[in-house]
Amino acid sequence: MTTAYDPFGVPGPRRAPQDPLLSLPDHPSGEWATAPRAVPRIGHPRPARRAPGPYLPSPTGAAPYPVVAEPSSEPAVLNGRGRSRLMTILLVIVLLLVAGWQAWRLDRVDHRLVTSTEQLTAAIGRQDQLADRADRLEKQLAAVFDPEAISQTVLPSVFRVRAGNFTGTAFSVGDKAADGQANLLTNYHVVESVWESGNRKVFLERGKDELSATIVKVSKNKDLALLRANRKIAGLDTAPATVKPGQQVVVVGAPLGLEDTVTTGVVSAYRPDDAEGPSIQFDAPINPGNSGGPVVNSEDEVIGLATAKARDAEGIGIAVPIKTACDAFKVC
Repeated sequence: MTTAYDPFGVPGPRRAPQDPLLSLPDHPSGEWATAPRAVPRIGHPRPARRAPGPYLPSPTGAAPYPVVAEPSSEPAVLNGRGRSRLMTILLVIVLLLVAGWQAWRLDRVDHRLVTSTEQLTAAIGRQDQLADRADRLEKQLAAVFDPEAISQTVLPSVFRVRAGNFTGTAFSVGDKAADGQANLLTNYHVVESVWESGNRKVFLERGKDELSATIVKVSKNKDLALLRANRKIAGLDTAPATVKPGQQVVVVGAPLGLEDTVTTGVVSAYRPDDAEGPSIQFDAPINPGNSGGPVVNSEDEVIGLATAKARDAEGIGIAVPIKTACDAFKVC
């Protein structure tokens, strides 16, 4: 017996399809019987129920067909995992942008550092060039003879010496002695009368300033004497090199008792092999009273002590080299 298909009812269990030729009974007349048609039910049809699976059964028992979901007008909402993935992507993009910006900034800074280094190198080069030029200018200025500037440097260290009835000149040299005392050099013949009398006291005068000094040591054959005063007096520098003819010099002294007298000239000759010892010949004018005064070069350095002049000629002065005095008294 075949079950009629109810389009509004609940489908029954599937059965294997039968051959319609075999399932119909023979007609008494000898003709094939016609399969009875299902009679539609009268009344409102029952609503169809959806199968729990994604497929609905076919009405004729054929292969089931897929159910197509109806489009929804509501916007899709991301779940927690979707939002986390989106935030991670956005964060990666932001980090890449920040890293790119930082790389650009570092490249700019590196470029500026390179430029600054080049500018600094160029500035240092220019500074070195300026320093070289300044050194050359200083040497040129040192070669320029300025008696006024030399005198201003030398005069505070030069005094008139009064030794009995004789006057001459003395000057402070080298470092100060013990207890703040000053060492001064002069000629022996300036203090000879005091030394020979057994006295050791002489007087140093400069304007209204007067102080006493003691004769500490003498060198008769070199015409040198060492004085010591109980006062701090700036010592003059001494020239380390041997003088050469042609060098310009300043001679400071008290000729005829006239203190702070300055004359200028040049070194005429250096005579290291004189019988009485090495001597310097110069042409700056000197007179009695200049004995013991400093002969100074263009660099404010003492090169000798004025000692004597030729009696029958002008422009011939003699000085004892400062090295001779320094070696004799060990005070320079």
